[in-house]
Formats: sequence, C-alpha cells, structure tokens
Amino acid sequence: MADGTAERLRVLLLFGGQSSEHGVSCLSAANVLEALDPARYEVTTVGITRDGRWTLVEDVPRTPLETDTDDPAAALPEVGDDGDTVALVRTRKGTQLVRFPEHDAPGSGASSLGPVDVCFPVLHGPHGEDGTVQGLLATQGVPYVGADVASSAVGIDKRQMKNVFTARGLPQAPYRPVHRARWEEDRDGVLREIEGALAYPLFTKPSRQGSSIGIAKCRDTGELVAGIEEAFGYDRVAIVEQGVDGARELECALLGNNRVEVTPPGEVRTAHDFYDFEGKYLDEGLELQCPAAVPEPIQRACREFAREAYLAIGCRGMARVDFFYIEGATEPVLVNEINTIPGFTPASMFPYAWSTQGLEAPALVDRLLELALEAGSRDARYAP
Repeated sequence: MADGTAERLRVLLLFGGQSSEHGVSCLSAANVLEALDPARYEVTTVGITRDGRWTLVEDVPRTPLETDTDDPAAALPEVGDDGDTVALVRTRKGTQLVRFPEHDAPGSGASSLGPVDVCFPVLHGPHGEDGTVQGLLATQGVPYVGADVASSAVGIDKRQMKNVFTARGLPQAPYRPVHRARWEEDRDGVLREIEGALAYPLFTKPSRQGSSIGIAKCRDTGELVAGIEEAFGYDRVAIVEQGVDGARELECALLGNNRVEVTPPGEVRTAHDFYDFEGKYLDEGLELQCPAAVPEPIQRACREFAREAYLAIGCRGMARVDFFYIEGATEPVLVNEINTIPGFTPASMFPYAWSTQGLEAPALVDRLLELALEAGSRDARYAP
C-alpha cells in the first residue's frame, strides 16, 4: 500500500536482452524506472542477460561492467549474471512471477513474487522489440506497454516495414534488400543490380536492428561489399539504401491506441557524419530541438506521414517515426523508419519531444501504462 488506502499497480520492468542494443536498453530502463512514481507503482526490475536468462535485480545497472575497452557498445551498462532466475508462470491463481534460487540451501525452492498487473518491456532490437517477448506476455495474459506481436514484427524488419509503407503510398528513399543466400550465390550479380538501380553514396544496414548498429556509409564498390558483409553479421537480410544528399533527420513521437497523438518533428544535431551509434549514445555534444526549425508545411507533412506509418503497421501504445528532410526537393520529406520501442535515454527524442508538449517523463510513463491496460482489457475480449 502506498498510503495505507490505495493498492499500487504491480509493474514488471523488463530490460537488457540478447540483442546488440542490450546496453541501450539498460540506459532507457534506468530513466523509465526513475520516472515511475513509487507511491503509485510497485516495480519489480528484471534484467535479461545477454544469453537470455531472466534474472531478478535490485536496480537497473547504470555503469558498464568493463571500462577499459575500445568497443562503443561495451561502454554501456550490462545486466549482471549473479541474480536469481525468474520466470512468468501461469497458475490457477493467475500469472505469477516466480523466483528460482541458484543455490541448494534448505528451503531454497521456487517461490512466487506475486502477480504482475502490467509489463513495461524496455527492450530494443531482436528478441525484445520484434514480437517475441510480446507473444510471451500475451500467452501469459499480462498486459504490456507498446505494440502488439504483429506490429512489433513488422516494425523491426525494415524489409517488411518498407513493403507496408510502399503499399500505403508513403514516400521513401530508393532501396534494395539483399538476402545472404543470394549474396553468397551470386555476389557480382547482386552488385550489378544495386549499382544499376541506386546511386552512391549508399547506406547498408541489417534488416532487423536498431540504434544504427551495423550501419555503414558506402562511397564505392569496395565499401559497399564491406558494408553488406558487416550487416550480415547481424541479420540474414541486409538493406541497401540510397543516400540523400543534404538531408536533415527529423523525428516525430506518437502515443495512442485508437486515438493517436503526434508531436511536431524534432531534430537531433550531431557532429558525426551521420547519426551513428556513437553519435546517439556517446556524443556529449548532442543537441535536441523540438519543434525542429523547419517550415510549417514540412512540420505538417511529417506529422501526417507519422500518423500514416503508425496506422499502416497497426501500431499501438507508442512509436517514433523518423524522416529525411531535403530542402527544395520535389519530395522534401521521406519516411525512413518506425521504432515501436523508442529509446528513453537522455539523448532520446521520444521523451524529449513529449516534454516539449508539456508531458514530462512521469506523466509520460503514466500514460503508457494506461494505454497498456486499455489495450490489454480490449484484447482480453478476443482471447482464444
């Protein structure tokens, strides 16, 4: 009880995960936890280790396990491997979070930590943002923040996402998907097709990845080959996208289930060649601005396209939609991608954009949990 009269909502905060965005997830979860009012919420923090084990932690890690490293991703926090294992178990009394101690002391058997009212998955990338965790939560009857299984799967897969956006008539930069099997069978043929259809500079990226991980800017054939090979280190499908000269990157934040709210587009300023991993999370000179300093018709186009992209994949809860803005072009606004679990780090546009609209972090997480319970209540009517 928070004040002796009202029962607090039991929230499972889930973070970490097996993707290369593990550390980013920890940064985001730390900010979500800070925004959750302890008078209203009883929060259980569960980290997913890099090998996929759910482990009970006392707090969200905020500092890296390793400090002496040249790997940018290793400079971020990581879920430790010393906590007890936990799992969601559906019992006759409903779904419970169960602890499995990692020692054999007398009386150290599995024990229930109690029911979960709602889950806030702060997970980025595969095995978290792709519908897998959402499917697990759905089968356990636990409401959760964010997009459902189908929308999550489409949103993270750039190949399928772009197909859906094309069907919706949304403007995009020219691109080509490259399948690993085809690449290994006929590399020269693939290169001829790409260079015949797209103009340098090109960007290569894994189809199912975020935070600019595995992305490369390619100015010639040699760099294109290296970029595709790097992307294949993260996924079996690579996306090759035509670069847009002089483009500015704008982002809109969205909230809602049936009624969708969209912020004005914001802009991230970085000294990096493009908005890469280091620019997003390790650049102390990063600047956020919302609304972006662009003409009103451009702001309006971004908001309209953001709403269309959100509806196109059947999103709910929240998302961030990213754009390229090319001043003076025939099509000045191009849709880049949608993120169904946007970042909550200090350098993330999603919470910043909403704060400029008067929705600070505590109110924002309140709203997200309300939307999750609303969606869970609605979906329960259609349970098999």
